[in-house]
Amino acid sequence: MSNRPRAFRLDSADVAAVPVDAAHAPQPPARVVVAAEPGDIVDAPLAPAEPPRRRRAPWIGMLLSALGGLAVFGIGLWIDSLVRRLFAINPGLAWAAIALAALAGLALLGLLTRETLGVLRERKIERLRQTAGEAHAANSDRDARAVVKDLDALYARRADTARARAALANIDETIIDGQDRLAIAERELMTPLDRRARQAVARAAKQVSLVTAVSPRAIVDVGFVLYSSFTLVRRVAAIYGGRPGFFGFLRLARNVAAHLAVTGGMAAGDGLVQQAMGLGLAAKVSARLGEGVLNGMLTARVGLAAIDACRPMPFHALPAPTFTEVAGHLFDNGEKNT
Repeated sequence: MSNRPRAFRLDSADVAAVPVDAAHAPQPPARVVVAAEPGDIVDAPLAPAEPPRRRRAPWIGMLLSALGGLAVFGIGLWIDSLVRRLFAINPGLAWAAIALAALAGLALLGLLTRETLGVLRERKIERLRQTAGEAHAANSDRDARAVVKDLDALYARRADTARARAALANIDETIIDGQDRLAIAERELMTPLDRRARQAVARAAKQVSLVTAVSPRAIVDVGFVLYSSFTLVRRVAAIYGGRPGFFGFLRLARNVAAHLAVTGGMAAGDGLVQQAMGLGLAAKVSARLGEGVLNGMLTARVGLAAIDACRPMPFHALPAPTFTEVAGHLFDNGEKNT
């Protein structure tokens, strides 16, 4: 057999391929035998893909939609019956009822429009935060330009961001690095908003601590903490450009709760030792004071989660707020915790 090199086609009928473990076995009758040697890269068979999961029927959504439709039909039939009866009694009252029904319908349409716009705005902020993170990871100047453009559109009607938006417009053509562009946009636009959000969280935590420390009933503590947390989430969302209605707030509250679950609530992050020492010292002084400090800590954690969920840009150029910054001085009289 000649060892001179020659060319042949692998798909020819005269070529036979054998695996590595059968290279020394009796070869099939063929003019050319191709045997893989140890160390050669052999394509391994692909693992079978997992079968797609079956989507479960949205029974809860179907139930709520059906009940909502029945409620609308019921209200419509009730209004129709009321108007007919009023026409039989007094046509003037019937026309007044029709006018009130039209006014209620107009108010309902405006409410639905506001809720829809609020949800769409929250989704826009979520997509903007995700896009900014992806642009920073890829260091893409084109994507960074798109993010800055969306940020400018988001804050176009806010006078408190005019100077920052003007500064970004002046350096538009002088920056060619994507991460540098995003860093400048974050410093210019987010710095004053972050300061206001920190102040809002610090004030809410301090207020909850003081009120729950002197309240006489536990049910009052629970109600005030829930009310303050809900109000704080809406305030932080408004600071960063969100306008959540009822359904938008539910969506935002779900995101905040998910963030708290990921970070482990109060026990995660910085300041764990300081929290435990502060709570123990306060509990030695007064049980009510210890409860107030604990409630203030929980409110501060909710505020930090709201900042992460509502901010349209992830923290890269600027440091993320810490627990010590917003709740390190719960009983101070000044504004040192801002």
